[in-house]
Amino acid sequence: MELANRLFFRLYQCANMLHKTGSRAVEKEGLTTQQWAVLGALSRPAAAQGMAVGELARYLMVTRQNLTGLLSRMARDGHIAQTPDPADKRAKLVTMTASGRRVWLHEASPKIAQYYDEALQGFSVNDLAHTLHYLLKLLDNMQAIDAAHGASDPADASDAGA
Repeated sequence: MELANRLFFRLYQCANMLHKTGSRAVEKEGLTTQQWAVLGALSRPAAAQGMAVGELARYLMVTRQNLTGLLSRMARDGHIAQTPDPADKRAKLVTMTASGRRVWLHEASPKIAQYYDEALQGFSVNDLAHTLHYLLKLLDNMQAIDAAHGASDPADASDAGA
């Protein structure tokens, strides 16, 4: 129990420091770590045609309510666009704008790469592979807990109005 408590407390601290120091790394681009995550998700080839709000919420493992405000701010800043999904007019499709892509590729990504270099200083490729393996295993276990407790997926409701 003590070891587990220490592990989860360190994860909590790491998440808080990622938010604090990661946001600082991209603040001159007007981004936060949450916006960085959205742009990162939308920059993937699989998201080239955009992502439904619910799909994006599931991918990022956030509630639709938390994502909605974030997406509104990002649209206001010109980083993303929200348009009706041609496959489902009730749903909104989120895409990265040309301005968002420029910010992501030319301004934020180099700073994120530098941030990663600094944050992962002293980690070998083997260390990174093992850490990723264990974090994925932990994530799988937490998702199983979530499913076992009947928690509904926050992104399952209709995208209408999101």
